[in-house]
Amino acid sequence: MKLLIIHGPNLNLLGKREPGIYGSLTLAQINDMIHSKAAEMGLEADTMQSNSEAEIIGMIHNGDFDLLIINPAAYTHTSIAIRDAIAAVGKPAIEVHISNIHGREEFRKRSFIAEVAIGQISGFGAESYLLAILAANKLLSKEQGHS
Repeated sequence: MKLLIIHGPNLNLLGKREPGIYGSLTLAQINDMIHSKAAEMGLEADTMQSNSEAEIIGMIHNGDFDLLIINPAAYTHTSIAIRDAIAAVGKPAIEVHISNIHGREEFRKRSFIAEVAIGQISGFGAESYLLAILAANKLLSKEQGHS
């Protein structure tokens, strides 16, 4: 089973971008954690990052995945186009955030993605991605008839 993990805008700056909010791990370190956890569960994981809304939509449209894990970053609160792309491909999606978006500025509390995701994990730092992989494994196992 294949996971597509998309990191949205500015996440390429992790490790140096506001470490008090986003932690000190780099995106490469987080991707290593993601690949290790996925492999441990027998899942394949492709990780991608883009600062471009159009590129993110293209990655979703490609559809070469069984489940999407997406940290849309700032696009969470602004992109109906990413929301519509997720809905259009008809594959399960889990929304992830490093920080607790509901405990931050008012504008961050609205997610267009939540409406088309099967769930949202936020506020656990880089571990939010690992929790999403655990949830993805459980969901995909159920779809395969395993529990």
